[in-house]
Amino acid sequence: MRYLPLTPDDRAVMLMRIGARNIDALFADVPADRLLDAPPDLPRRKSEIEVERALSRMAAKNVAAGSVPFFVGAGAYKHHIPSTVDHLIQRSEFLTSYTPYQPEISQGTLQMLFEFQTQVAALTAMDVANASMYDGSTGCAEAVLMAHRVTRRKKTVLSGGLHPHYGEVVRTISAMAADDVTTLPPDIGAGEDILAKIDDSVSCVVVQSPDVFGNLRDLRPIAETCHVHGALLIAVFNEVVSLGLVEAPGAMGADIVVGEGQSIGNGLNFGGPYVGLFATRQKYIRQMPGRLAGETLDAEGRRGFVLTLSTREQHIRREKATSNICTNSGLCALAFSIHMTMLGEKGLRQLARVNHANAVKLADLLERTPNVEVLNESFFNEFTIRVKGDAADVIERMAAQGVLGGVPVSRLLPHAGLDDLIIVASSEVNTDDDRAALAAALQGVL
Repeated sequence: MRYLPLTPDDRAVMLMRIGARNIDALFADVPADRLLDAPPDLPRRKSEIEVERALSRMAAKNVAAGSVPFFVGAGAYKHHIPSTVDHLIQRSEFLTSYTPYQPEISQGTLQMLFEFQTQVAALTAMDVANASMYDGSTGCAEAVLMAHRVTRRKKTVLSGGLHPHYGEVVRTISAMAADDVTTLPPDIGAGEDILAKIDDSVSCVVVQSPDVFGNLRDLRPIAETCHVHGALLIAVFNEVVSLGLVEAPGAMGADIVVGEGQSIGNGLNFGGPYVGLFATRQKYIRQMPGRLAGETLDAEGRRGFVLTLSTREQHIRREKATSNICTNSGLCALAFSIHMTMLGEKGLRQLARVNHANAVKLADLLERTPNVEVLNESFFNEFTIRVKGDAADVIERMAAQGVLGGVPVSRLLPHAGLDDLIIVASSEVNTDDDRAALAAALQGVL
């Protein structure tokens, strides 16, 4: 009873109040073959120190990203994060007693968000950026909903190079709104004819560059065709470091730019939390989801910061809300902003060049490896290879040798018939020894 304080009578009253016959009725929507028919095979009781030791032994079976040659990407990337970032995000200037979506938030946090927005707008070559989204995938779905509000249309076209997880989120959100989503087949070589899918019924076209297979895309022809038909181009990126080297989406005509900012200031963190970046044109600012911190002067003429626009909550009518995302990834955005400030424009460009150079070295090495084919003509720090045999099995066998060699495409697209493809990422943390280890591991298992 120490950890289960409710009595059978308490449970009976609760079930009666919600109209359920018994506990099993609460799980009626769960498929029967997914329900346990007995308690899990675990000891019924252990001391705290025994549990800690048991869990530590289980955790030791994992291969930590920093302990072996690591080439896993496909939307989350391993980069070096200066220790200064972790130190500064803990300073008291960035603490607030208010929840992050309230206008009474502290000046330190508001100033950080203002500078974060400025950085994102500059990176994407857009007029305005919000105070961040939860991550890139939810930001992508919000961009589609925003495009529908702007164009008053309901049809979305998703490029075959869009990360499949982003596509799933868009389709899930769109299904609830009864929107029409056309998803093109996987586009390994960036040769899809997306222009043929754009007509006067289309609200927006979603294109990723670099795409999930690593290909760089020229967005200009797509932007021009979208604008002829009154549609919006939503440009997506998974790897924000690429914006230090490739042309910004805004400069190529994108109307909304959205992506993942994890690579700057934020570790892999077992898949999250991450920080979504969202930017758009000035004329669409009122339809932008999330929140916007602005700069002003107080009554005494001193510089100050305020929460200028917000999605919803206590102070606006819910039916007028542009989104149900009313907060932001505050801590991750802070880490992003601090790291970006430390890099500066010159540092980001240098970081991007090192990433690209390392990826080129790796691609050249793998191209000379038997039974390996590099498929990309242009890429930033990630590309796709074709191997002889099942890629997922190849990855597992390399992992057993202490090399994490990439992401099998079958993990992202299990039914696409692309079982011999691997997405390989190489950042500034990879050394010549790491590259040699990957090539040797591939040669050994193929």
